[in-house]
Amino acid sequence: MDRTIENGVPPLIAHPSRGAILGEIHARPFAPLAAPQRLLHFAFMTDQSQAAADREALARFCAERGVPGPAEGAKHHRTRLGETSLRWEQHSEFTTYTWELPSPGSVPFLPATTILPHGMHALPQPGPHLVAVDLHLLQEKAIPDLETLFDPASLAASLVDGEAGVAATDFRAGADGFVRILVLDRALTPAKAGALAQRLLEVETYRVLALLGLPEAHRLAPSVRRTEEVLVRIAGTMMQTDGLAADNALLDEMTAIAATMESEAASSNYRFGASRAYDSIVGQRLEAIGEAPYGGWPTIAAFLSRRMAPAMRTCQMLQQRQLDLSRRLARAANLLRTRVDVALEQQNRDLLSAMNDRTRLQLRLQQTVEGLSVAAIGYYVVSLFGYLAKGAKDAGYLPIDVGIATALFVPVAILGVWLMVRRIRHGHRDS
Repeated sequence: MDRTIENGVPPLIAHPSRGAILGEIHARPFAPLAAPQRLLHFAFMTDQSQAAADREALARFCAERGVPGPAEGAKHHRTRLGETSLRWEQHSEFTTYTWELPSPGSVPFLPATTILPHGMHALPQPGPHLVAVDLHLLQEKAIPDLETLFDPASLAASLVDGEAGVAATDFRAGADGFVRILVLDRALTPAKAGALAQRLLEVETYRVLALLGLPEAHRLAPSVRRTEEVLVRIAGTMMQTDGLAADNALLDEMTAIAATMESEAASSNYRFGASRAYDSIVGQRLEAIGEAPYGGWPTIAAFLSRRMAPAMRTCQMLQQRQLDLSRRLARAANLLRTRVDVALEQQNRDLLSAMNDRTRLQLRLQQTVEGLSVAAIGYYVVSLFGYLAKGAKDAGYLPIDVGIATALFVPVAILGVWLMVRRIRHGHRDS
């Protein structure tokens, strides 16, 4: 809002996005938590229309319970429903719901289906379900045996936040569909506990989102391999074939392959780019929680690095193969197009040469016809002169013989007709 600032500072015209930019770093604040606490976290894939419908559904849900709903265009909302808190967030392609529930204390991971908030069922599912996390925050004195809670083959545990807490998980979905995360409070303040819990939830959410690129890579791999094989075959055929028709057929086939390749690359670039971004966020969140080894188990970062890095490299490798293949197709198509252009130029040269030969023949024929026409026209002129001389002889105006006069007139007529034809030809040439 523009207004005059004190001390004589003139009014400042704000950038249209200034408010949104300043508020972005405060859009998703950490909520303080105190042990014992239980968080049920869900993530759903949502497009633009699903996100709008979900915001309206949440607004109705809050209005029916007499609590404030999300503001128009809001991407984050937190509300209190009795002993339960609901945290709602919308992102570019997914929406999350996080329910904060009272915990029974020292008994973690009771079946989540039995303690789901009653009001949760009144909210329609906004889109395809992707993430479900059951996070328990307990005091360290209530520490259970981690091997009884998690799969020892996949267990990762770390001292976090300057050894003020312990985080453990096996990243496996249990029978109830939830991935379990246990956080033990050694010396965590409520603010630190809230920040740690949110970062661990984000690690699991973005980990799953990052791995969405792997099925896409597996889907496209056979097509990329077939295209590479076809390109090798076409390159070999180019060396063995000759002729414009064969080159045109290869060029048509290569153009169709390139179009298919570009279509697949366009459809997958967003997914692979998003996977890289999500993987980077996972790394940032893991760095923020400050891990240290605990109990001889691998840290969460080490476990994810060992399991996620190959998947990310698969996505990156396939995207690079697509890019390299696109470049090779472009080079091969340019080479083949050059061959076609050269062949067309040769055809045009031969056609022009044939046209020159035909023009030369036409000129010779025209010259022949002109010669004949001079003789024919001269003959008619001499004949007319003969009639004229005969009439003049009969009238007594011609003192010599008609035949002699006609014979003498023949060179004059031929020369006159030739000069006339020559003048006409020169006039056409000048124009």
